[in-house]
Amino acid sequence: MRGTIPRVLLRQVAAATYHQVWWPPSDRPIYGPDRLPVWDDQDGGYRDPDTGAALSTWDEALDAIGDQDEPAHVGRFGVQVRANGVTANNTNTGRLIGYLTKYLTKSLDTCHAVETDAQRAHADRLADALRYEPCSPGCTNWLLYAVQPKNPRAGLVPGRCRGKAHRRETLGFGGRRVLVSRKWSGKTLADHREDRKTWIRQQLAVLGHTDTGGTPDRVAWQLLRPGDPATPRREHLLLRAVADRHRWRAQLDVARAARGDPDAVSATGTRVPDAA
Repeated sequence: MRGTIPRVLLRQVAAATYHQVWWPPSDRPIYGPDRLPVWDDQDGGYRDPDTGAALSTWDEALDAIGDQDEPAHVGRFGVQVRANGVTANNTNTGRLIGYLTKYLTKSLDTCHAVETDAQRAHADRLADALRYEPCSPGCTNWLLYAVQPKNPRAGLVPGRCRGKAHRRETLGFGGRRVLVSRKWSGKTLADHREDRKTWIRQQLAVLGHTDTGGTPDRVAWQLLRPGDPATPRREHLLLRAVADRHRWRAQLDVARAARGDPDAVSATGTRVPDAA
């Protein structure tokens, strides 16, 4: 976040912040692997295999939650809150960014090495337990609790949900590690890209560089499909993206120096504060 916020205030906000998940009860399974609800093609929903009664839809199950019920999950921040100010172009900037991105890119199953048989057995038990836990409104495991998942379809089998919360590399964690931009800025990634392009054009215009628009009639762009043999290696794409960023940054530095404003400037035209 940009700007300066007292650390005491951050700790107070973290301590007072919580998130409740209101889902139907999932503490006692109604069905088992050998007795599962069956799909009804005529009604487009699941029914009890013995009585033929239609299972509650997702919306009906939510409406049945009463004032006396408790939330299915409550999430809170931990007691450890560490807030560090980062100054642009500081010697520690790269190290701090690397520290953060390490946790944004690593898999959760690589945090600790599994070395003993007891540890392997524990990991297997945890994966097997979470295999049948509902992970989202559309999880197939809701059928075990006599609730139809959101937007049901034929062929759903409990224990075979493809959600990230059931995978070993993201076991128990099915959400985003970084919130999408529209949740905190009101803009999509496309909007942010256009803002950056507009700001870059304004900076480069100082040097007389103008965007001619290219020659789209001579180039045809097509998205690569999975398995396309023409797809470059991921390592090459990353190196090319880094090289492009360095080149663009050098061009911007030249434009800003020519403008007589070497200080940091944000994409909105306002100065970036020294601490963020």
